[in-house]
Amino acid sequence: MSRLSGSVLIVGGGIAGVQAALDLADSGFRVHLVERSPAIGGTMSQLDKTFPTNDCSACILSPKLVECGRHLNINLLTLSELTGLVGEPGHFTATVVQQPRYVDPDRCIACGRCAEVCPKSAKSGFNLGLNRRKAAYLQYPQAVPLKYVLDPEACIYLKKPGRCGFCARECPADAINFDDHPRTHHLEVGSVILSPGFKPFDPGVLDFTGYGRLDNVVTSMEFERLLSPSGPTMGQLKRPSDGSEPRRIAWLQCVGSRDNNRACHGYCSSVCCMYAIKQAVIAREHAAGKLESAIFFMDMRTHGKEFEHYYQRARVSGADFHRARIHTVHPAGNGNLRLHWADEQGKLHDRDFDLVVLSVGLEMDPRVVALAGDLGVELDRDNFIATTDFSPLATSRPGVYVCGAAAEPKDIPQSVMEASGAALEVQRDLSAARWTETRQPQYPEERDVFAEPPRIGVFVCSCGINIASVVDVAAVTEYAATLPGVVYSHNNLFSCSQDTIDQMASTIRDQRLNRVVVASCSPRTHEDLFQETLQEAGINRYLFEMANIRDQDSWVHQNQPGAATEKAKDLVRMAVARVRYRQPLPENRVAVNKSVLVVGAGVAGLTAALSLADQGYPVTLVERDLRPGGQAWSLFRTWQGSRIHPWLESLCARAENHPDITLKTGTEVVEASGSVGRFKTTLADGQVLEHGVTVLATGGEPYQPTEYLYGRHPRVHTLLEMDRKIMDEPEQIAGVSQAVFIHCVGSRVAERTWCSRVCCTHAIDQALKLRELRPEMDIIMLYRDIRTYGQREHLYQEARAAGIVFVRYDLDHLPRVDESEGTLQVVVRDPILGREILLHPDLLILATAVVPREQTGAVAKLYKCAVNGDGFLLEAHMKLRPVDFATDGVFLAGLCHYPKPVDETIVQAKAAAARAGRILAHDAVPAESLTAEVQAGKCVGCGLCVQVCPYAAVILEDDSGQAAVNSGLCKGCGACVAGCRSGAISLKNGDDEQLMAAVEAALS
Repeated sequence: MSRLSGSVLIVGGGIAGVQAALDLADSGFRVHLVERSPAIGGTMSQLDKTFPTNDCSACILSPKLVECGRHLNINLLTLSELTGLVGEPGHFTATVVQQPRYVDPDRCIACGRCAEVCPKSAKSGFNLGLNRRKAAYLQYPQAVPLKYVLDPEACIYLKKPGRCGFCARECPADAINFDDHPRTHHLEVGSVILSPGFKPFDPGVLDFTGYGRLDNVVTSMEFERLLSPSGPTMGQLKRPSDGSEPRRIAWLQCVGSRDNNRACHGYCSSVCCMYAIKQAVIAREHAAGKLESAIFFMDMRTHGKEFEHYYQRARVSGADFHRARIHTVHPAGNGNLRLHWADEQGKLHDRDFDLVVLSVGLEMDPRVVALAGDLGVELDRDNFIATTDFSPLATSRPGVYVCGAAAEPKDIPQSVMEASGAALEVQRDLSAARWTETRQPQYPEERDVFAEPPRIGVFVCSCGINIASVVDVAAVTEYAATLPGVVYSHNNLFSCSQDTIDQMASTIRDQRLNRVVVASCSPRTHEDLFQETLQEAGINRYLFEMANIRDQDSWVHQNQPGAATEKAKDLVRMAVARVRYRQPLPENRVAVNKSVLVVGAGVAGLTAALSLADQGYPVTLVERDLRPGGQAWSLFRTWQGSRIHPWLESLCARAENHPDITLKTGTEVVEASGSVGRFKTTLADGQVLEHGVTVLATGGEPYQPTEYLYGRHPRVHTLLEMDRKIMDEPEQIAGVSQAVFIHCVGSRVAERTWCSRVCCTHAIDQALKLRELRPEMDIIMLYRDIRTYGQREHLYQEARAAGIVFVRYDLDHLPRVDESEGTLQVVVRDPILGREILLHPDLLILATAVVPREQTGAVAKLYKCAVNGDGFLLEAHMKLRPVDFATDGVFLAGLCHYPKPVDETIVQAKAAAARAGRILAHDAVPAESLTAEVQAGKCVGCGLCVQVCPYAAVILEDDSGQAAVNSGLCKGCGACVAGCRSGAISLKNGDDEQLMAAVEAALS
């Protein structure tokens, strides 16, 4: 047998494929990323903004795409498809066919001249046919790779050789190649990840929507393009028929989802409710005048982290929500559209709207279905790639994994988690081949600029219309050119696009710039990208400053463009003043201790520990309770019917017997210090652990209710208690004739505003089990919204078919539970009947909230990690870094992050392990270079800096008694600088001279 391959094939260049590629390439593997379209980015590149952060989707995605496109160990194969796969895990041969681009990517400079002179146009696929683009085109402004392509279906020359050819004659780089031809690549790979994404449902097959007949009926994806600054209307809200701005917009939910009859898709598409709410909120930002928005829905499924908050904010801000399903969209004259509906009380309504948006669902692309058949990968009943509860990333073919919406409809954070989780599976399979097929980046020699006078370049970003719609960026650019030391000032449409990054590096070299200011968005998402650009241009990455004229200016002063422009000038002036005093700093690196601490031994902690230990990394697994397993011991089965206890027993046994796992139960973390690569943690038993990374999986717990006679009546139980009865005392159910479930007990209320995500599915599954045990039992569900998202919807449909009765209630009409002579009485108002109904259940089962454990916040604080307002751990970025903390080297997984079912917990734990693996795969990692330093002549040895340092990076030296800073531990927070009474400590590139220069510039 030949040696194990260190290469991986990833099919699909959307956000999931890109994330998996970066995780693998940074942890020692060669990646071939295959994408059918001319550029990577997928659906996320077509979206306007994300929620609840309100970030521009293309902008937060762009750094990842640029990093992917520039990565030495990622081979981008665009316009390509996988056509065959033979072999076995570790030794696959993949056949990939790449269609011709007709533009030489090595020569193309993305000047756009070919598109300018091209006489032929075609509908823009990226803009979903809402406008036209040339036969020579760039997929979108921030495309990666930023290379033009010729459309063979539209190009005159390719259809009739000899005619036209203007693009070839005008191209200054001689990049046009009409003789380009398909290429077949045979790639030796060890594993395959399928992330081909999804296909939006085509509502044209449903005649009631009017789509395709009525101009002002659009799909949700088309509406995203209408909102996008790179879309056909440049972000101006215009309806297709006449270009006027709509004043009333309606969203119709569940188009192509939850519909076995017309759409043939019974599942829920998971994302539609939230993107409709987001669009209703963001459309108001785009509207010049008052905008009325109405959303027509069956159940509002805001089940993700922070989703319920966003929903409630939308209601408060004026969005109208109607619990109704529209029968038909009617024309109403002048391009308007009339909707008729009945509310829950049976009252009829009708209203005219200027625009109707169809919230279309997600389905599998027939081409992906065919690919799965060719690969021998099984599909489920909905034509998604089949997985199992306890192996949610593995397909039926060994060595082939899946992530993203190809396995089931899901949102961006879950897709990103699955991408990292799939990367973990590959890391584990191919760990022996790590670094065998990779290359290391080489930067040009750094130019010594110490003796040069400041030559500052300022790059002002329009950010599409995110900045330019409020701030006069041209005026800011002109103003920047007048500032002292500025020798170059330029305005970019998107500063983070690949061509702009390349041009920026070229400008730094050509103009001999020795300091750079970028006035754009947040350094939180983009600073590393721009600093790397400085490195590629041959100057030190720390000779850089960002002015955040988006988050801190255009977004907060949308209605004050004049003042916002002046503020942008102030911010740029301050950045220029500060960067003048910036000095080159050496790149600080710290050695990585290749051992791991996992805090919490529930399903998440056990999975993360095994995922890393299986790669040979020593893991210490710490659990506060006396046995591992956590809350999963209280669960009977998964929603798909898999028994949990046998699997959990096996999982615990594997961890207890693993040679690289040290399991410590009955103890907890009491102290922690250090930083990425070199943490030091003290346990309650006094043991001190040194480790390179930390995974927090501290779990959650069920809410203990005080309402509904819980604890005061023997027939009132929680879901977990009923699971235990089903497992241990099923005979007690034999005499039950009626069972009532009350949903949202402790969730979605003022004290705990979040949705607990798992309760609806758990309750329905438990009700079906009760029906199995006693078929004649009457079962009634009292609910607010049924949130059986994704394929869990089939469970809801099964329950309804089985005769389980669902009665909705709201917060204004909560169920009342009383006791009369030992008998339970439940009174609830039925909104359809418009009257109260009286129930006498033998069992009352409460679907209670999942709440964070009290110690979660305390443990997070030890590692300088944050919790959100609800008490759950706060990830670095909700969409793009859902398992990372802002603190490097610390990761999170499981219920401590947010309520989730077992399969999603497994995915997130594997994702956390994959992200940890990116660090552990290296002998040393970059550390903070903007560290504190001590001027020995001023230090009086008072020790206050030692007391205030949260990272234990400052010590008093034994011989001199003066302070000294361990730069490997220092994170540059500045606490010691603020506390030093003698002014002996300063921050590199953050000293008084720089700060006062910025202050004086602000006041000048």
